[in-house]
Amino acid sequence: MNDRRPTLADVAERSGMSKTAVSLVLNDRPGSRLSAEAAERIRTAAAELGYKPNPAAQSLRLGKTRSIGFISDEVTLTRYASGMIKGVLDAAKEFDHTVLIAETQGDFASVEPAIESMLDRRVDGLVVGLMGARLVDLPTPSMDIPMVIVNGRTPSGLPSILPDEYAAGRAVAGELLAAGHTRVGVIGRLPEIALNLRQSVTIGARFAGIDDVFREAGVEPVVAELEGWSPAIGHTEALRMLESHPELTALLAGNDNVAFGIYQALGELGRRIPEDVSVISFDDEELAGYLRPGLTTARLPYEEMARIGVEMVLGQRELTDVKVPMPVIRRNSLSDRR
Repeated sequence: MNDRRPTLADVAERSGMSKTAVSLVLNDRPGSRLSAEAAERIRTAAAELGYKPNPAAQSLRLGKTRSIGFISDEVTLTRYASGMIKGVLDAAKEFDHTVLIAETQGDFASVEPAIESMLDRRVDGLVVGLMGARLVDLPTPSMDIPMVIVNGRTPSGLPSILPDEYAAGRAVAGELLAAGHTRVGVIGRLPEIALNLRQSVTIGARFAGIDDVFREAGVEPVVAELEGWSPAIGHTEALRMLESHPELTALLAGNDNVAFGIYQALGELGRRIPEDVSVISFDDEELAGYLRPGLTTARLPYEEMARIGVEMVLGQRELTDVKVPMPVIRRNSLSDRR
């Protein structure tokens, strides 16, 4: 069996045209005066032979490798932001690029070597993706190539793609008000982290949106401030809040981890979701859809943010800061009290 890859010369022989003419047509190079019939004959011959241009030769000619680099700070190691990887891979495939991935495991001392390694491989652009949206220092690449940060910001003003947390906070609080809930508990405010941009550049915006909507509606929620988000903390705080405020008809969780603990607490108290107490949250982790009833929550748009990042470094979008909407995923954890 002959496994030899068809060459430009083979296409020229099959079509009866010169190698120069074949190269002009198949590489879409300007300057060809060939007739439409001749160009079609060349393309037909190439298709019959299964000819494909040599990527390495194209890269040398165009100065492009048709590859991008994705540098992760733990995104590849957890399930939480797996949508970001999908977004990068899908967008790169759509634009006929391959993706080189480097994982720093949260050690930003290894970011600079990772960037330089990508540059050594002549990638056409760099996307840096963070698990948690925070302010980080990133070195300037030694080569002039486009670079963006997904789910983070830098002091240097690198183009940044973030979830629109303020709008999401408003949307989630608005869902409760629209359903007639005015006796609301908020579990999960993180005052210390919200003030530290090195820990989060978005949590403050999330709660600012919540606060503004409740203030505009004249609603004063019962608020529990926490030091972190976990099911255990959500469980403990929900028990404490409902013991002192049994009249509450809805609990707004800082994120889905907190909401998971709230579900457990309500079950232990014999309070039904959503008939007795409604629950709403943020992030839309995979488990949110498997809870019974399913959890209504605002989705972190990891996949869409990553796609935008790839489009930016490939010149399909302007290199600028972008905030991506967080859609509210409505399930069955919210009752209508109107």
